[in-house]
Amino acid sequence: MADADLNSAAWRVPPSRYWASRPAEFTLPGKPLSRYVTMRDGCRLAVDVWLPQGATGPVPAILIHTPYYRRFAMRPGGEGESCPNAAKFRDAFVPRGYALVVVDIRGTGASFGTRDSFRSPREREDARAISDWIVAQDWSDGRIGATGISYPGAASDFLASTGHPAVRAIIPLFAVWDTWADHYYPGGVFLNRLAQVYDELMVAMDHDRRDLLGKVSYFSNPDLAGPAPVDEDADGTLVREAVAQHLGNFRMPDFITDLAFREEALPYDPSFSSAQISPYAVSHEIPKDVAIYAVSGWLDGVGYANSAIARYLTMRGNPTHLLLGPWDHGARCNVSPWRGRIEPEFALLGEMLRFFDEYLMGRETGLRDEAPIHYFSMHGETWNAARQWPPIPETTRLHFSPGALGTAPGSNAVAEHPSDFAWGSGGGTRYERIAAINALDYHTDWTERVAELPGYDTAPFTQDMVLSGHVIADLTIASSEADASILCYISEIEADGTARYVTEGLLRALHRKEAPNPPNYQSTWPFRSFHRADAKPLTPGTAERMRIPLLPTSWVFKAGSRLRFSLAGTDADHIKQIPHGRPPVLSLHLGASALDLPLKPYQE
Repeated sequence: MADADLNSAAWRVPPSRYWASRPAEFTLPGKPLSRYVTMRDGCRLAVDVWLPQGATGPVPAILIHTPYYRRFAMRPGGEGESCPNAAKFRDAFVPRGYALVVVDIRGTGASFGTRDSFRSPREREDARAISDWIVAQDWSDGRIGATGISYPGAASDFLASTGHPAVRAIIPLFAVWDTWADHYYPGGVFLNRLAQVYDELMVAMDHDRRDLLGKVSYFSNPDLAGPAPVDEDADGTLVREAVAQHLGNFRMPDFITDLAFREEALPYDPSFSSAQISPYAVSHEIPKDVAIYAVSGWLDGVGYANSAIARYLTMRGNPTHLLLGPWDHGARCNVSPWRGRIEPEFALLGEMLRFFDEYLMGRETGLRDEAPIHYFSMHGETWNAARQWPPIPETTRLHFSPGALGTAPGSNAVAEHPSDFAWGSGGGTRYERIAAINALDYHTDWTERVAELPGYDTAPFTQDMVLSGHVIADLTIASSEADASILCYISEIEADGTARYVTEGLLRALHRKEAPNPPNYQSTWPFRSFHRADAKPLTPGTAERMRIPLLPTSWVFKAGSRLRFSLAGTDADHIKQIPHGRPPVLSLHLGASALDLPLKPYQE
């Protein structure tokens, strides 16, 4: 099976068909125009401009603001793609009448300056200045869009929040909305391995350590020779000066652990917190006429799908669209166990082109007549259209009894589950791609791993059932310690005993207090502030109610399969111990606990 859209009834015009209807009219130049553009504080940023050859008159621009090199220099006689991060957008959009502008953010690539944080607020002002520069060029028609995967995707949110009148449409691809809760501290739990691996990647890039960068699969071509100099820098003197400045860049493990609580200011800068590096905090400044397409995948890190949904819900006053596919971070892989091949077949570039054609170029594409939400159901292997999130508004409540889940209230027993601090979910999980690790297969050993956890099973389903949205684990639980990590998993146990990973959720018990949704982060699942003032240790042995949202998915449970809920006290492969060296015993009060699932009979 595949994630192809061509024969899907979810669209009036499937993305593949739209792509086929827009053949390339222009050609790519052999190389871009490459310049330094000076920011208001004097910092020079390296900019590449790819213009459609054969176009008459000015054209709209699509901006990608990236820390991952706008373009590599190539060794003499070298072969391969010099723009591994932007090439597919260049090849898709430029021949169809768009200029593509790719910028090294300050402190990266061939740009000067230093990075003072992850997604520094300085970059937002730089994006405003770059926009001013774009509209002043004779090739510009005064209209700007923006996109990019992950970091550049969030940069498109920040660009739109400047209120620059030229910015008309953005596509944040696999991009965070809240850097704290949806990226580094999901459920208030710190992802220690992610911080370390990201730091290793950025040292390799920012310091031009080609010996280290060659170990990263995406940049393993030995002909890649560091950041490409701009046209005026014929001998590379300027790019070497820029790289020397990058040695002063922030280091992620040190920086992110200074942000131990959400929205708490740095000790040396009362104006700076996790809010300053999160698009939600400036979302109210995005003009209401800016069109937004939020895109993510069911295994997109450990919160990026939440970010895409929250972006869509928060910005509903704008022209908004939401796409959720069977993908990992960046849609490098189709993650469905029933995929036909590793590479996605969905025409994402066709969907992006239609969006930019509609909202940036001003073409009549019929996009506004489509449902605003499209999502893929794994194990059903079908695309679906929806006009609201969640797509299944009603929930089914399942109650706990010893080892089982059922629709009738269960026993009043208490099940004690000692945490195993040696247990981990492995190296083929949703966490790997977000850390720039070349994962191609996911949860292939899940049957063995989940067997080591306490589990609660439903009876076998008598018909196919589809779960679409967020499962909420409504648990009454006590811990033997004053804090704990509580990890919840949903699996499909097939008739032959094979366990299929479906989704997971986690919560640090310290952050169990819920809070109302703020205007800039709308969700349909329990929200928490993760503020220091709301953090409270547990009283050991005292049970408390904790509603834990599992990450969203759409999954078809086949007739004869069972749904299993599993509980863990850590994931040694990805998070730190909580508390250090004190594995808590988690006592689940079965009669006071339940699962709320957006579940209904499945019909193809």
